[in-house]
Amino acid sequence: MNSKIVKEEKTLATILHLSVFSKFIIPFGNFIFPLILWLTKREKPFIDDHGRKAINFQISLFLYTILILAVGISIILFQAIRLGAEVPFAIGPDHFYIDEMGQAISIVITISVFAILLSLLFFIEIFAVISASIKASNGENYSFPLSINFIGRNSDNHHNNHQQSKNEQFNNPQNQTL
Repeated sequence: MNSKIVKEEKTLATILHLSVFSKFIIPFGNFIFPLILWLTKREKPFIDDHGRKAINFQISLFLYTILILAVGISIILFQAIRLGAEVPFAIGPDHFYIDEMGQAISIVITISVFAILLSLLFFIEIFAVISASIKASNGENYSFPLSINFIGRNSDNHHNNHQQSKNEQFNNPQNQTL
């Protein structure tokens, strides 16, 4: 990236990425701590870029997890209801049984598939966060896989140099109409 990036910015960007692991200690720490770090030093382009990307990635992962869980639970419930119509099926405080487990294999396979998908999502997160931290410590950019760009670059910061304030526009004779 740029040689003007100071060590403090690299360190803060690295900490920003690693702070997402706080979710294992504090609920929603993967949103809270990166957001706080990003908002405190948002005026620095390197921190702004890494902060936006880290938060976008966490929001994306949260949505993917919710989607996988919703689809998985829906399919499992559908299979259980369908199975319950064909097979003696009992759920109670002391027991859960299906007359023949061979008929419930579709539920076991579905649970396995969705568990694998959630595990893959977890390992992608671990790998991506560690990779982003290494890139940030080296002063380089990183693009997260599977990330949806919810928080885009603020266009006002880039166009302010070319826009006039309302007072300047009013006082400019070329902009006045009768």
